[in-house]
Amino acid sequence: MSSENIIKIKPLTATAIVPKYAHGTQDAACDLYADADVNIPPFSTELVFTGLAMSFPSNLVACVCSRSGLARDGVTVANAPGIVDSSYRGNIGVILRNDSETPFNIKRGDRIAQLMFLPVVHAQFDIVDELDDTDRGEGGFGSTGK
Repeated sequence: MSSENIIKIKPLTATAIVPKYAHGTQDAACDLYADADVNIPPFSTELVFTGLAMSFPSNLVACVCSRSGLARDGVTVANAPGIVDSSYRGNIGVILRNDSETPFNIKRGDRIAQLMFLPVVHAQFDIVDELDDTDRGEGGFGSTGK
């Protein structure tokens, strides 16, 4: 693994679980684990901490994404993808939303989200009076049909 991809992990509790890739290099994202028992009432949102802080290069961003296994139960990352900037050093938290009619119980050690590292590109903005024409033009939401 290249040194530019080294993610430094600092467990903040004795029970925190380091992220894992379930299928090694075949996975795009690693699993994040709950570091506490949390009950999410129906149609509610709860912040679930991982008990981990991390440091990674500024050319990366960590994206917190929903797990398909939880989504089947109506539980998703509320602000998906959640963004963890390289300058953040606090406890990594996951904002989970329960959109089902039944409470959802999370136990310490449960997989609660996926974490994907992506390259960062900083854009430069140029104020112009006109934009180039395209076939699509201003056609937006649903403009290409069903």
